[in-house]
Amino acid sequence: MEGDVAVVVYSEGSKGFQQECQQTEDLTNGHSKLTPVLNGLPPGNGVKENGSANGSSYLRSVPISSLKQNGILQSLAAGGEQTKAEEVNSELERAQQEWDALESIQPVLVEDLTPSALISFNEALQHFQTTDLGDLLRNIQPTIRRTGLAAITHFLFGPPRLHKELVEERDLVFAIAQCSLENSQPVHMRVLQTIYRKLTCTRTDCPRYGPHWENVGFQGADPATDLRGTGFLGLMHALYLVMDPETLPLARDIYKLSQHPVQNFPFCVMSINMTRIALHALREEVLSKECNRRQQVVGVLNDFYVATFLHLYQLWKSEKKTISDSGYVLKEVELYAKKNPKQILRRLESFLQERRAGIVHRTSPDALSHSNPSPGDRESRLQTYWNSVITITSEVCGLCLDSDPKIWILGDVTSLELLPCKKHCILLASTAAKKCILKNGKSTEPD
Repeated sequence: MEGDVAVVVYSEGSKGFQQECQQTEDLTNGHSKLTPVLNGLPPGNGVKENGSANGSSYLRSVPISSLKQNGILQSLAAGGEQTKAEEVNSELERAQQEWDALESIQPVLVEDLTPSALISFNEALQHFQTTDLGDLLRNIQPTIRRTGLAAITHFLFGPPRLHKELVEERDLVFAIAQCSLENSQPVHMRVLQTIYRKLTCTRTDCPRYGPHWENVGFQGADPATDLRGTGFLGLMHALYLVMDPETLPLARDIYKLSQHPVQNFPFCVMSINMTRIALHALREEVLSKECNRRQQVVGVLNDFYVATFLHLYQLWKSEKKTISDSGYVLKEVELYAKKNPKQILRRLESFLQERRAGIVHRTSPDALSHSNPSPGDRESRLQTYWNSVITITSEVCGLCLDSDPKIWILGDVTSLELLPCKKHCILLASTAAKKCILKNGKSTEPD
């Protein structure tokens, strides 16, 4: 069907005349033509655009889209926009109410937050003792599986087996090493915060994630990523180191060295490596003899961890090691600790005894660089060396530390009921110590 459809729209002209716009649309080609008509007259009949009829100017064609600007159409469309306006007003009112509520909120400073309570090693251990770790216990490997000749050799010449009553405690240690750090566990978070606060001497908790963890030697913003291989046991050992009153000074000495401009290393990562060495020693039954003697596993493992860390600390500091030497140093420390568990534990015991006695250890690079120590420092070093000679020789010969001073000063061993070889050992040690002392205190080590 072909034809024209007329659309007429009335609007008010500039001088009050009624202006009629008539649109004719050709249905065949889809094009539309808009013909403005003023008071029923087309532009060609002498009607001006401003409403005058002098015929000098004609109305132009107006597109349909521009009809939206017409005042009458806008007033007609206002009813459809009313709902939107009401929605905007309601949103503004709600936003205003929320803003007014913010005025009643008081800011809380970080230092005003109540810090979490520090947790002791025994409290954290008790948490795992009372937690169901059945799934983890099924996946542990507490010993090395040996077959054939290796099993026979280990049985005949290897270390003794762990007593049966200690097996459960040993398995608990390996189960803890399978645990991951869980944000939902308050005990886990307290352990993490305690380590950070004791090392940095801060009183407030720190955020769970962030670059501040690198300050205590983790490798990134999340300490959990560094616990692969040792699990939560890595944090338990660090907790023991910082919470035991006797080992806390050592922990801070090691931490201080880890911040050295040249000899720095990541403290917590290095601590986790010490835990890894301790776990390997326990799995290889290197510590079984000591565990059987002391009738405990956790205590022996803790001391072995601290002793290994002490050995690394002294080696690192005295030989001026840097982070580029870490791989070699870790291998050396692991080999020595596994081959000499008894000696390394005794060295830790002697170190702690000297700490109790107030004897200062010269382990810092700055102290080692002094060529002319004061008389007081020389006397202190000589006393340290003399005590070490007595301690080591007494252990070798089976004597008590409070033996007659004549034995050590005069070398009088006639009253001792010992084998000749042990008496000779005492004489050699006494002679070496006296020679060292008589050399005007210039050396604290035997020649």
